[in-house]
Amino acid sequence: QVQLVESGGGLVQAGGSLRLSCAASGPSFSTYPMGWFRQAPGKEREFVAAIAWIGGRTYYADSVKGRFTISRDNAKNTLYLQVNSLKPEDTAVYYCAAGPQYTIVVLTTSDMKYWGKGTLVTVSS
Repeated sequence: QVQLVESGGGLVQAGGSLRLSCAASGPSFSTYPMGWFRQAPGKEREFVAAIAWIGGRTYYADSVKGRFTISRDNAKNTLYLQVNSLKPEDTAVYYCAAGPQYTIVVLTTSDMKYWGKGTLVTVSS
């Protein structure tokens, strides 16, 4: 069982930056594929970024490539999302998620196994 708690959201002006964190509890954090997803008002939850549990390869949605960076610190049981050059369309609740243990990477909402409650990012124009 993995429990996830996001933090770091807030109100920021367009062009600004934030660093989102996701603290994980439970054993063997390093063996879980992790990801960030987001859900804007009135829209479905969508993939943002993912990181493999082995090798650390990263994956991004086209809409955030070059602006967002996902990383993990296994010693601290923490997942991060550095979000730069924010746009109003990035406004959403951002969710941290973990996939099944030992699955190399997970890129889809339906395949993620554990979810945090989310942190709200609001970007003003």
